Amino acid sequence: MSALLLYHGSTSAVRHPCIERCRPHNDYGRGFYCTPTAEMAKEWACQKGTNGFVSCYELPLSGLTIVDLNKPEFTLLNWLEVLLDNRLVRLSTPTMQRGAQWLKANFAVDLSTADVVTGYRADDSYFGFARAFLRNEITFGQLSAAMRLGQLGTQYMMKSERAFAALRYIGCEPAEASIYWPLQVERENKARADFATMLEEAPRGSAAFSTESDTDSLYISDLMRLNWEDTYARLR
Repeated sequence: MSALLLYHGSTSAVRHPCIERCRPHNDYGRGFYCTPTAEMAKEWACQKGTNGFVSCYELPLSGLTIVDLNKPEFTLLNWLEVLLDNRLVRLSTPTMQRGAQWLKANFAVDLSTADVVTGYRADDSYFGFARAFLRNEITFGQLSAAMRLGQLGTQYMMKSERAFAALRYIGCEPAEASIYWPLQVERENKARADFATMLEEAPRGSAAFSTESDTDSLYISDLMRLNWEDTYARLR
């Protein structure tokens, strides 16, 4: 693939993305966030029930360094550590604090040389699932299952000046809040409801959540007691 077609949803058309105008505390840090799915971008454009616009871009990939957090060399814990490193998260319990320190020590991802970062987008409900894992309330298997709920979208974040310079604006179209805001609310509510159903149908840490390894039945407090190399191998 020599180029990507990407979409950005916001309250106005963005013809000239600028890194200085990007907020610093998003999922992967300061950058310009897009999705390869136009319909998902329309949902993003209609935050809080207001009409928006979807801007379309072409991103030539030649010469760009892309870090894909969905690749096999990374685990869900790598993705979670990136979120904790960039988002403003209140670590309200000693378990959360120890878990965040353990993730940073063992699952940090160096994004300093990346032009583009891609991976899951952490909507509010999904970030809530991640916090529950940090609080030692759900197992790794339950967290993994939760991240598959609600058709969580993939996002691309332009991180470097080189990526911004490569991004070519194609055009924009309106997104109607009356259509796309209810879809976003429905997606979030369904994910929360499905997650609650999962917890009711299987006890925390039970074999019902085990898919590929017994690591799925472990809490973060259990994972922290394992040998790091063994933990990483079992999570992949």
